Amino acid sequence: MARKIGLFVLALAMVGVLCGAALAGDTLADVKKNGVLVAGVKDSLPPFGSVDPNTKEYVGYDIDFVKYIAKKLGVKVEFKPVSSANRMPMLMEGRVDLLACTMTKNPERAKQIDFSYTYFLTGQKFLTKKGTVKSLKDLEGKKIGTAKGSTSEQNVTKAVPSATVLSFDDYPQAVLGVQQGKVIAATTDESILAGQLGKLEKNPATKGKFEIPDLAISEEPYGLGMRKGDTNLVKFVNDTILEMEKNGEAAKIFEKWFGPNSDSPIKRGSFKITADKRGT
Repeated sequence: MARKIGLFVLALAMVGVLCGAALAGDTLADVKKNGVLVAGVKDSLPPFGSVDPNTKEYVGYDIDFVKYIAKKLGVKVEFKPVSSANRMPMLMEGRVDLLACTMTKNPERAKQIDFSYTYFLTGQKFLTKKGTVKSLKDLEGKKIGTAKGSTSEQNVTKAVPSATVLSFDDYPQAVLGVQQGKVIAATTDESILAGQLGKLEKNPATKGKFEIPDLAISEEPYGLGMRKGDTNLVKFVNDTILEMEKNGEAAKIFEKWFGPNSDSPIKRGSFKITADKRGT
């Protein structure tokens, strides 16, 4: 009897595996059928994703990529706010179809979800009060702020082992920590910090008081996240962002949010979206 029960349980498990495999690549078909692509994005992290205070609509670099993908699909798009800590659970639990939220591709994450080709490349730096940090030695034994659940936590711990890393709910809170003197620096990707510095420069009370020293501790390739084994959607997204690179749309979006006339000017350098596997 025990052997029969064991075989029955094994059979049920195999059915579950097979069903899971069959459903894994169905998101693309479901999105087309429902007419809506649900995307997990940041809602307070310009220039990647934020809510325009006047129109109440989502705007940003990540937002424009998702809108192009949805338009290519011929469906509407619904944006759902996510944090660095909850974004992967929300994707794996089926609450969003796609993640476009400044997510670095790395082997650990690639075990749980699938990534698109790299659609943005940056590096981790620090935002500090002017003149306070010129090298990593200036950070030794100090308090550094970042967002919980981010790769930035791991990177800064390795780069400055003697520092105390304080994890905030999001990057704006970490930057506020610098303003209030709770931490000597806020650390994450340069592109995100550039957006935060742009906001500080707009405020007369903080203009000219902060900077991003030329001090990088990592390279951060961003990918759009999808459920593991969701091959149809991954292929569609990859084909679409390659198209965006070829037709100039990707460069146009970069120029809009990071060009010399933007609030967060940085250089795109020689980066181009290609059929890479970096970080997976």
